[in-house]
Amino acid sequence: MHQHDEMMTLFIQKAESVSAVVRRVSSADAVLDYVVDLCEGKEACQLLMAGCETSLSPPAETLCETKQTKVIAAPGLPREEVGLLSERCAASGIRVTTEGLRAHLAGIDIGLTYADFGLADTGTLVIDSRNEDIRLATMISEIHVAVLPRSCLWASAYDVEADLTRRMQEAPDYTAFITGASRTADIERVLALGVHGPLELHILIREDA
Repeated sequence: MHQHDEMMTLFIQKAESVSAVVRRVSSADAVLDYVVDLCEGKEACQLLMAGCETSLSPPAETLCETKQTKVIAAPGLPREEVGLLSERCAASGIRVTTEGLRAHLAGIDIGLTYADFGLADTGTLVIDSRNEDIRLATMISEIHVAVLPRSCLWASAYDVEADLTRRMQEAPDYTAFITGASRTADIERVLALGVHGPLELHILIREDA
């Protein structure tokens, strides 16, 4: 087996062992189709407020209505891909946003980002998160979908040490290492997913153009 194929197999194995969903896709179009299908198949992410079962004031009713709309946050996505994603989402009533994610802290269904590196030995994604909207997309969405170009897959962090060192010298720096979906076992040692971040992590390994 070719060395890169071995890295791919190991990465998928390690990522899936920590509850990530890994798929191999052939193109940017396949990425967008996957994300839209995933969003269409889930319940809208809503802010559940106490008292919603009773009659609400007009402003509160308006707020609740805004939470019925599914939202895909795609900060950092190339402009042409944002346009194609918006076209796909329009027919399904899905809203696409690329900035100002602070205004959607209670209702992001899917955060779509690109990973800078994938580390095969731990199934880890490395994402340059200096942009606040990218940080929020990876942290507060119900489902995080990360696109990993096949050529950005490496055996371990040692292989990208020089690049990471250079980046971290450019202040301010915020480099995220993401391994699997958010999880904790702080309460009675019972594993719970999604407590500190997304409920699901989907990794799309995209073939290079």
